[in-house]
Amino acid sequence: MGQDKAWIELDGEPLIMRVAGVLAQVADEVIIVANDPRYESLGLRVVRDRYPEGGALGGIATGVGAAQHDTVLVAACDLPFLATAVWRVLLDHAGEADVIIPRIAGEYEALHALYTKACMPHLARALAENRLRVTSFFDAVRVLAVEEPELRAVDPTLRAFTDVNTPEDLASALAAP
Repeated sequence: MGQDKAWIELDGEPLIMRVAGVLAQVADEVIIVANDPRYESLGLRVVRDRYPEGGALGGIATGVGAAQHDTVLVAACDLPFLATAVWRVLLDHAGEADVIIPRIAGEYEALHALYTKACMPHLARALAENRLRVTSFFDAVRVLAVEEPELRAVDPTLRAFTDVNTPEDLASALAAP
């Protein structure tokens, strides 16, 4: 994108605030994992990324470790169409596994999932071993994949999983109904 995606505006609102707004409807706390002091201006809890070289896995580990609750909803800042209904589907499975994760077209949506504190030692081990794929620790925890039919029951087009990684993605998001 050539800039921090979190601050790109869609319908006059930064993506980060769109994501935080949806999460605030289904979670008791919203945490932003970031090292940039600009995030402090949002009025939300910001925690410094403990693993800045750890990519998304490091961000997940930081967020899960900082959360007050056992079950933590994790979302990337570039998902402008998150939906409370989809989060409620995932939350309906809370307690059934350590990771509750949507699977679309056979692929895990790791940055739109629930993680529990039980993941922490396994996240830390993966980071220490420089295994940075988010799924690299899944073999050590209980994982429940929430499949497309269950997700489509509340989000028929799976729009909640649309991310904006390129200017073209953003233009398409802006043009979508």
